[in-house]
Formats: sequence, C-alpha cells, structure tokens
Amino acid sequence: MDTALLRPPGRARSRRRPARLDRGGPADHEGGPAARGGRLHRAAGRDARADGRRGGGAGRAGVLLDARAGERYRGEVEPIDPAAGHVPGAVSAPTTENVGPDGRFLTADALRARFAGLGVREGVPTGAYCGSGVTAAHEVLALELAGLPAALYVGSWSDWVSTPTRPIATGL
Repeated sequence: MDTALLRPPGRARSRRRPARLDRGGPADHEGGPAARGGRLHRAAGRDARADGRRGGGAGRAGVLLDARAGERYRGEVEPIDPAAGHVPGAVSAPTTENVGPDGRFLTADALRARFAGLGVREGVPTGAYCGSGVTAAHEVLALELAGLPAALYVGSWSDWVSTPTRPIATGL
C-alpha cells in the first residue's frame, strides 16, 4: 500500500464512491493525515517487548508512554485485565489528548510540544503501550506525525500482567 488515509473517529461515511488509492506522495484528503508507503509499517515494526530487548529499551533508558485513560493508568479501574495499574516508570499519556475538539490529530508542532512535556524528545528511545495494543498504535502514529519515532509494545498491559511476578505500579 502506498498511501493510507486516516479519518477522525465517528466521522460519517461519505456517500460518494470511495476514492482510488493515491499512489503519489502524502496528501491531505478532507483534512485527514496520510502516510507514505511503508512508513507506518516500519513504525509498527519497531515493537517493544516487556523485557526491553527491542524498541530501543524504551522504559529502561527512555520513555514508556501509557496511552490508556488516566483512571486505568492510576489503577482506579481495570475493566478487562486481572490487575489494575501501570508498568513501573511509565508516563500517563492518554490518546484523547492527541486530538482536538474536532477529532482530528493536533498539528505536528502541538503534538511535539505535548510529548516534550512528557519527556519525549528526539534521540530518546520511546515506547507506547495501552490495554491490548490498539490505542497505543494511535499513540505511535501521533508520535510519528510529530517526527518522534516510537516502538509499540504490542502485548501491552494484557501481556504485562499475564506474568504475575512482574511489578505493578498504581497512582501517579
């Protein structure tokens, strides 16, 4: 695939016939960001592991972002997994803060500023996780749009808590 089009969540489907895949460079189709062929694939391929062997050691020598809602990060609620909380050392970074009121991603500059406030900067290994990897993929895309490559911990919280001996942090 050469181009991928992302539409804001909840956006009504167009009544028009679907557009043909644009094999040119990135384009702004109705305001949605597009990605060049392979770029998202490469970003998703930089997967992090709980043991830190991949993803540049994010979380040990870098920044590990928890893309879930704050109450899940703090361990106040856990609707899916057997334990609540977050990976020790992770920083709360809910994906809802990557978009504006219109549901579109913030500008690259605004995303860079958001992530800088969380300790992410160029050259610092960065990884993201969520409950099962879906929301963290949104986080990795937002980081990519900001020009900050990151690894995706695909197994995310569900993988982390599947090993009872792994530590769990709660609170801020």
